Order: sequence, then structure tokens, then C-alpha cells
Amino acid sequence: MKMMNKSIAFLLFAAASLPMNAQKAWSLRQCCDYAVEHNITVKQYDNQRRQRELQLSTARNSRLPDLNASAGQNFSFGRGLTAENTYTNTNTSSTSFSLGTSIPLFTGFQIPNNIRLNELNLEAATQDLEKARNDIRMQVAQAYVQILYDLELSEVAHRQIAIDSAQVARLQALLNVGKISEVELAQQKATLSQSQLTATQADNNLQLALLSMTQLLELESPEGFMVERPQVSMLTAEPVAITPDDIFAEALAIKPEIQAQQLRLRSTDNNIKIAQAGLYPQLSFSAGLGSNYYKTSGFPAETFSKQIKNNFSQYLGFSLNIPIFNRFQTRNNIRAAKLERNNQQLQLDNTKKALYKEIQQVYYNLVAANSKLSSSNQARQSSETAFLLTQAKYEQGKATLTEFNEAKNNYLKAESELTQSRYEYLYQQALILFYRGQELSL
Repeated sequence: MKMMNKSIAFLLFAAASLPMNAQKAWSLRQCCDYAVEHNITVKQYDNQRRQRELQLSTARNSRLPDLNASAGQNFSFGRGLTAENTYTNTNTSSTSFSLGTSIPLFTGFQIPNNIRLNELNLEAATQDLEKARNDIRMQVAQAYVQILYDLELSEVAHRQIAIDSAQVARLQALLNVGKISEVELAQQKATLSQSQLTATQADNNLQLALLSMTQLLELESPEGFMVERPQVSMLTAEPVAITPDDIFAEALAIKPEIQAQQLRLRSTDNNIKIAQAGLYPQLSFSAGLGSNYYKTSGFPAETFSKQIKNNFSQYLGFSLNIPIFNRFQTRNNIRAAKLERNNQQLQLDNTKKALYKEIQQVYYNLVAANSKLSSSNQARQSSETAFLLTQAKYEQGKATLTEFNEAKNNYLKAESELTQSRYEYLYQQALILFYRGQELSL
């Protein structure tokens, strides 16, 4: 019987149970990289960035001259004026060809400001893409830690089954030699059944956590998926040596959501200048060449090739458009652009406040996790001592089975809570570093 009690103690002090899965586990970095590569939302933001690239290309090419060709064929029927200055019923036809180009010479600085606007929009879209990547990384990290929590609970539940099963076997042996009553054995069997139910619930929660992760990764099925477990056995709480204001100051310079809003604020200045371009004269240059062929029925006409050669013409021209009054359209466009800038400034301020709130939340979560880790470590040591004392009393017949089970359950629970506290502390530490610009990892 003493050997049986030693086997129970061995099960309790085991660092980990047998591996639940034989498949290769995914690290947090692998999960984040895979999610970023396959996430649909990230791909949509990448498409938006590419659209901005095309818009920038279009804006830059607006400086180039255009080139247009045209051809026309006209037919006329009925009474008309002839070359002899008389009217008669005639049929006429004409064919024309032309080739022309135009170049904007001065547009009130609209073109350079539009190019700069699209450059800033492209940079902002690039930052939006990075923000989407960071968001999916955060979601993956949260799901990753949830799997670690549920994995720990599942393993504790299965260790509980192993311990209760060993205890049932021990009591069965004692019952066979008449040293205990059937009531004690029945109580322990009931405890074993409850442990099996708890393990089933824990396994189901773990499967749901794995499903959530694989859905984030856009995997077809959670079958065969498992995550790596970071080494946290030696992790101890340390004082938080940085303040939320310090973290926020660092985050302002690197977080993509802040960078994107600042770029958009700068782009509104170009929007104002584009609107102000309507106050300036517009100067353009145009040039072209053309020819035509004309024929009236009943009258002789030169051949097509000869007319095309003889009627060939060229032209050069400048066009100056001076705005005088356009129903206050330009004035209102400028005012609207300035209002847009004010709104963008408010949006930037709002984004900064949201970021600061996030940092505050993570900071105080880290402080709480620090305190919880210290308390969990003390609770684990106390529950271990209490269990060993209760086990010794139970073996000597000075403690009841109920007292033994209660001490055992408290010890297992304290072990589990300590491991979870370590995971939580590690996760909150990683978030703090992530807001400071480092890679998200456990």
C-alpha cells in the first residue's frame, strides 16, 4: 500500500503528462507569419495599397503630353449651295483625318501637389497594411495563449484522472482485504467520474481553441494542429520598470496606425493647395495636323490622294484660361479642404488616445499579471505542503478520504493556476515589447 501511495505522489509531482499529440507543433512566429500571408483582410489591404500605386502612376503621368488621332466620314443629302452660288439638290461626302497633342504648361501647381498627395496616400496605405498585419498578429497571439491555457487545464484534468484511478485501485485492494467499507470506494469512484467529466470538458475547450486558431490561419481543419509550449517553469515576476507614458512615447514614432493618420494629415495640406489651384490661370499648349477629302455629286473632284495632300495642314496653339467668377465653387472647395484637414487632425488625436488607452490596459494587465504570478507561486508552495501533510496523515489513518481528495485537488489547481499565471505574465510582457516596436513572441 505504501508503494501505491508513492505512485500517487509520483503522479502529482510529474512535470508534465505524456504528449497529447505526436505532430509537429507551431511556434507563435510561425503562426503569425502564416496568418499574415494567408489572411483575407490583409490581402484586401495589400490590394488597396496597389491601387494607390496605380493612382500615383497616373498622377505622375499627367505631366506628359497626350496624343489623339481622329477620323471622320460625313454624308449630306438634299438642297444646298453650290460653287456657282446657286441652290440645287446634291449629295456630298467628306472625309477628314487629324492628329493632335496638348501639354499642360501651368495648372496653378495642381499637378505637383496632386503627385505629392498620391505619394502620401501610398505611404498611408502601406502603413494601413502593416496595421492589418499587426492586428492579425495580435489576434493570433491571443488565440495562442488561449490554447496554452486550455492545454494546461486539459493536462491537469487528465493527471487528475490518473491519480483518481490509482486511488480507486488502492481502495479496491483495501476493500478486498476488508480494511475499508464499500462506501469509501463508491465515493472515490464518484470522484473519478467527476474527474473524467472535467477532462472531457477541458478537451472540448482545447479543441475549440485550436479551431479558433486554425480559422485565423485560414487552415481547412484543426486536425493535427498543435502549438509549441514556451518554457515558463523558471519564469519569475519582476517589477515593471517602465511607465505607460514611456511606452506611448516610443509607440508614437513607430506604430503604423499613427504613421498612417499623420501621413493623411499631411496629405490634406496638398488637398488645400489643389483646391487653391482654381484661383490661378491655366496655360496649355496644343499642336496638331490634319487633312480632308470632299466630293459633291454631279461635279468633278480631284482624286482622294491629291486632295489629302493638298489639304494637309498643321497648327500650333496656346490656351490661357483666367478664372474670374465660377459661382464661388473654388472658394467652397478651399473651405471644404480646410474642414477636411480639421477632421483629419481630430482623427489623428482620436487614434493617439485609442493607442494610449491600449497601452494603459496592457501596462496594468502586466502589473496585475506580475502580482498574480507572485501570489500563484506562494499558493502553489502552500498547497504542496498542505497536500504532503494531508497525504501523510491519510496514510496513518488520521485524515479522511474527503480531506485527502480536497488537498489533492487544491494542489493540482494551484499548479495549474501557477502555469497559467506564467503564461499570462509572459504574454503581457510580449505585448509591452510589441508596442515598443519589437517582434511579437513568447
